[in-house]
This record gives sequence, structure tokens and C-alpha cells, in this order.
Amino acid sequence: MKRLIFSVVVVNAFVTAANAQSTVTLYGIIDEGFEVVSNVKTAERTGKTMYQLDSSSGLNPSRWGLRGSEDLGAGWKTIFTLENGFEVNTGKLGQGGAEWGRQAFVGLANENYGSLTLGRQYDSVEDFVGPFGVADQWASQRAAHPGTLDTLNLLIRTNNSVKYASPSYSGLTFGGLYSLGGQPGSISLNQLFSLGAAYVNGPISLGVAYLNVRNPNNSFFGDNPSGGGVAANNTSASTNPVISGYASAHTYQVIATGGSYTFGAATVGATYSNTRFMNLGDTATSGPNPLGYTGSVTFNNAEVNGKYRLTPSLLLGVAYDYTKGNGVSSTHAAVHNSGVKYHQFALGVDYFLSKRTDLYFVGVYQKASGIDSTGQKAVASIDNETAAAGNHAALARIGVRVKF
Repeated sequence: MKRLIFSVVVVNAFVTAANAQSTVTLYGIIDEGFEVVSNVKTAERTGKTMYQLDSSSGLNPSRWGLRGSEDLGAGWKTIFTLENGFEVNTGKLGQGGAEWGRQAFVGLANENYGSLTLGRQYDSVEDFVGPFGVADQWASQRAAHPGTLDTLNLLIRTNNSVKYASPSYSGLTFGGLYSLGGQPGSISLNQLFSLGAAYVNGPISLGVAYLNVRNPNNSFFGDNPSGGGVAANNTSASTNPVISGYASAHTYQVIATGGSYTFGAATVGATYSNTRFMNLGDTATSGPNPLGYTGSVTFNNAEVNGKYRLTPSLLLGVAYDYTKGNGVSSTHAAVHNSGVKYHQFALGVDYFLSKRTDLYFVGVYQKASGIDSTGQKAVASIDNETAAAGNHAALARIGVRVKF
């Protein structure tokens, strides 16, 4: 009897210790807001004002997830994340209907060597430079750069990817990601790779990253189950014509950098990106090219922003973003694309009711000029909204965010 009792105690202690070495966390965000959008283009009439509830483009689009780890000993542990996006107003899945469309990965981590993970993940541009843009801070996805052309706002994920993230070396971190194209007979078709680094020292934070994607219409912009590349979802010609005409690009490249400086209750920041859609006209493996574009098109984007914590509970923010796209050559005599410009302004107020709940206001104004990717006069294209009826549009959003 004593042996039985001793065995039960030992087994129970072992199970308790094992459970203590393994953790799983359920987390999530519900972000809902009321929006007013001006100058919306419709089939019946142009220039209408739209009123809507939206939970997919708030400060943090609504999601829930599971994050876990298991201690393997000697400083090693397994890690995983499964994250699902959803629409509060309808209950439908986000990211084109993917069950774990925001993130899904598993891997190994060591505090001395970093982590290696495999699955559906964010690239280095989003990891190392994205946090310096206001779309990832206080201004919501609505203040993302036009057409999400430089992927700085955590909207696009990379499938079939292997990712390394270093530990911090006196404030310096670095990492990289590689996505296999998975195409028989070709190692380069649909492949993607990115590299990045960041440095934090007191009030100064800096980041830089590089992204290179082959056949981006399929491999990158078409990363969701119901995605169809740059001609689908938020980048379609009917909703955001900034880049949809460049679906035939063989290569997509982004070079980006950003930084911020904090003094007292204020923080000023900036980002710069150079985005290129290269070798246009690859209709065999990339996408359609109805306007006969050739060569490459380059976008330069610069954002300056600032935020000030008026009180521990009240945050104020302001930002200006400028985008310039150069002209594009075409084999069609009737197509003359001389380039495009976008000016965008954003204001934000965020009031924290508690550590988990806040009320906020975001205002965005955008004005466009020149010729966009569809070969037409450029119209305003606030992110994740239907293209405007003219060259300007404004959006105001009042929302509530709850974290759990």
C-alpha cells in the first residue's frame, strides 16, 4: 500500500512538472468601429457618402489565436502560433476564408540562438520596418500606404515559409525569411526571400529590410485561399487601382527603412520605401497585362509621423505620407502612363479606459494626381475601401478595441 501511494505521488509530481513546462495562451482582439467615407464611387451615382460598421480595418483587425511553448531543456523550447481573423458584423472568416489566415507556424527557439519557425508568417519588411508606420500604431489600416504597395501594415502573409529571428545583441536584432515556390522543375518560380535588422538604444529605434518576390501576383498578393493576386480583394481595380495594373510583374522588390526617437511623452518617426514591380509583361507565369506594360515601375514612399501622450490614458497622433510612382512604358500606342502621386494625412486620438479597452478616433484624407496603374486619371484609394469617385477622399472612424 505504501509503495502504491509513493508511486501515485511520484507520477502526480512528474505530470505536474511536465504541465508546468508547457504553456498555451488564448488571446484575441475585438475592434469595431463606425465609419463615414466621402466621395465613394457607386454604380448608380458617383460622389456618395457611405456610412458603415467595420471590424476588419481598425487599430487591430479583429482576431483570436493560440500561442504556446514547451520547454525541451538546455535552453530549447518548441513554439507555435495559430491566429484567426474574423469579421465581427457577419462572423465570417477573414483573409479570404482561411481558418488560420493571420498566422500559423511552429518551430524551435533558444534564448541564446534565436528561433526557427515554419508556416504562414510575416516577412522582414513588416517585422522590422512596419512598426514605425502609423498604420501599425494608432491610425489603423485605413492609414496604410496607398495600395499597400510596400506591405508595411501587416496585411500580407507569406505561405510555405521558413523564418529565422535572432536574439537581441545589445539592442541589435536581425532575421530573414524564405518561401519555397513549390513548383516542379523550378526552384525560383513563386519563391520569396527577405532580410531585415533593427536596433534599439534608449530613445532611438531603427529598422531596415529587403524583400524580393518572384511572380508576386500569385505567390504574394494571392496568398489567401480566395485570393487572385493584385486583381483581388483590397488591391483590385474596382477598389484600389494603385498597383492592380502591374499583375504581370515577374519580380516585386521592396527596400525599406524606418526609425523613431522618443523624448519625454513625445515620439517622432519616419519610414521610407522603394518599391519596384520589375520585368512587366510576364503573362506566362505571373498575371494579365491588358495595357501592354513593359520594363519596370518604381514607387518611392515617405512617411513622417508623431505621437504625444497627453496623459497616461490619452494619446494624440498625426502623420503625413507621400507616394510617387514613375511613368511606365507600353507596347500600346494609346497607353500613356506618365506616373502618379498620392498625398495622405492622418489624425488620431486614442483614450484608454483600461489596460485592455480603449476608445479611439481616426481621420484620413488622401489626394491623388497623375495616371494610376489602370491607365486612368488617378483617384483616391484609401486602404481597404472602394476607390473614390475623384482624386480626393476622406474617412473618419470612431471605434472601440478590447483585448483579451
